[in-house]
Amino acid sequence: MSTVIEPAESIRSTDGDSVYENRMETEDDRVALTGSLQDECEPSSASSIWAKMDLIVLPVTTMMFFLSSLDRSNIGNARVAGFQEQLGITDEQFSFALTITIIPYSFVNFPTNALQKLIGPRLLLPSMVVLWGTVCAFQGLLRDYPGLLACRFFLGLFEGGLLPGIVLYLSSFYPKRKLQLRISLLFSATSLASAFSGLLAAAIVKMDGVGGKPGWAWLFILEGVFTVIFGLAAYFLLPNTPTSVPFFTEAERALIKRALHEDGIILVGEQDKDYTWTEFWRAFIQPHVILIALSGFFNGATVSGLAYFLPSIVAGLGYSGADAQLMSVPPFAVTAVLSIVSSYLADQYARRGLTIIIFSSITTIGLSIFLGSYATVVRYGSLFLLVPGSYCIAPPLGAWMSNNTAPTLRRATALALLSTMSNVGSIVSAWVLGALSAPPRYTGAISVLLAFQLGIFACATGNVLWLRAENRRRERIRAEAGVVAEVDGPGLKNDSVWYTYVL
Repeated sequence: MSTVIEPAESIRSTDGDSVYENRMETEDDRVALTGSLQDECEPSSASSIWAKMDLIVLPVTTMMFFLSSLDRSNIGNARVAGFQEQLGITDEQFSFALTITIIPYSFVNFPTNALQKLIGPRLLLPSMVVLWGTVCAFQGLLRDYPGLLACRFFLGLFEGGLLPGIVLYLSSFYPKRKLQLRISLLFSATSLASAFSGLLAAAIVKMDGVGGKPGWAWLFILEGVFTVIFGLAAYFLLPNTPTSVPFFTEAERALIKRALHEDGIILVGEQDKDYTWTEFWRAFIQPHVILIALSGFFNGATVSGLAYFLPSIVAGLGYSGADAQLMSVPPFAVTAVLSIVSSYLADQYARRGLTIIIFSSITTIGLSIFLGSYATVVRYGSLFLLVPGSYCIAPPLGAWMSNNTAPTLRRATALALLSTMSNVGSIVSAWVLGALSAPPRYTGAISVLLAFQLGIFACATGNVLWLRAENRRRERIRAEAGVVAEVDGPGLKNDSVWYTYVL
């Protein structure tokens, strides 16, 4: 049974560039359409379909990001294991090596997101995994500082497009209200990698002297080789589109495609008339994109600083060697659980901004305690606020950006911008924690990160207010035009009066 949609009068969006047509559908049409979908998809329920999707897609993408986080930040564990001293490099040189990683990491995501649309994620994403895994393993053969700089540059170049690429990938597999939980599961890999890296490092560095190599060398080699093996397997495990996922019936594929199209999502391989340079540049002038990207910069500094330097921060509290590695684990374990729980609730109530406001407040409290206290136990306890708080901000930022930017190229560009700004924040943390702020108190660095969290609070609050006002303005325009019901479709732009922003 088909649905007839009759055009009404035109409404011009207030940006003055585009005309969007009012659409109306009757209640009978809606009932018929709903009944048709239910008939097609019995006996499977919608929830079981998305659960099946999770089992196929999420393990592969989460493991990719887990390995990415592990291989990028294991230099912090290697540093505690004597890497810096044995290569004879200064704190300034170490910070510069981290910066060399972040520069290509920050800017390669724009071309890789565009390339993903052209060649498909199944080819691009596993290729990145194999390439950076190879570079990670080569770090175990280092003998001098120039070799370190070369490895860190190519590590950032090959790894930089992964996060925005995976978020873009997931945003074409799940409707808006199901996305943050999946991104949270992805980001939980970061906290688990940070926790696991301490445990793994404590074990691997005991191989010191095996094959004439120091323990930190084996840390790079073993983790890099495993990454390469998994990357090769991912060529066969990663589906290219949601409708190409195995084990789905034709009726289930039809429901998935319908659900995604109703959310304005264009699938990989479908024609996209808006895949133009105009849409690329429009992403940079959207108010909500700017505010979310700025929040990404502020939080990127905190998250990256903790990923690289938490073992050193813990060592500054009086722990040493393997104990410093192990004591960095518990805050990240708490982070993984809290991130998943909070994202489930955020998806249920579609409240991205409120989630960010709450966690930026928690991080601010944690940083304040760390800065103001001189007691070791209290300062270590503050890590259980500032680590989960900052890490739990990242999933709603990614989901918020993806939910509120359309069509596809604008969304891809906005996600790349968020990743770039987060990585530029990483450059700040590499210097304020690495060379410009003295351990064990890191007073200057903690003060900067504290100011950044207050900036996130302000940006998130401002964005919620702007999006709410914009939604009300669009509702008023539709009401004045006598619109009965809206019908979304693939390719709908977020500046259309038909588009409703997620708060």
